[in-house]
Amino acid sequence: MAKKLFEKIKDGVSVQEMEDFARKYTVEVFSVFAIAFGAISSMYDFFTGPKLTIFFVALGVIMGIFFPVPVEKGLKQFYNFTFKQEKMTQLIIGCVKIIVGLFIPFVLFGFLGLLAGTSYHYYTRQSQVINKNRPSAPNHTGDEHD
Repeated sequence: MAKKLFEKIKDGVSVQEMEDFARKYTVEVFSVFAIAFGAISSMYDFFTGPKLTIFFVALGVIMGIFFPVPVEKGLKQFYNFTFKQEKMTQLIIGCVKIIVGLFIPFVLFGFLGLLAGTSYHYYTRQSQVINKNRPSAPNHTGDEHD
């Protein structure tokens, strides 16, 4: 697998491969660009500074941890709506994401905070359940079946 990856990097990626990837992962590609533009915009104080962005990320994380069910329902509705749209509508939504990331990045990062908070809540609960279901260590004295 690693050898194949290094060969791909060495040979380069064709334009057709990039177009196919972008068609297959349209929403994800636009999300990555929106986050990159939002981070740059926030970092260099283009329109809003990093203080507001960090505040909204923290606010989103807190809301996602304390209210995971309604936040998760809203996120599922948003993503189901996005993925059910035609490609042209997905492109428009992606462009809007990039514009929001550039001009008001705190909104985009607040949304990412919601995702992070629900993910945090899910994985901490899952690990607690796994630990509770793990069998306890037997009291091994060494005299049976050695």
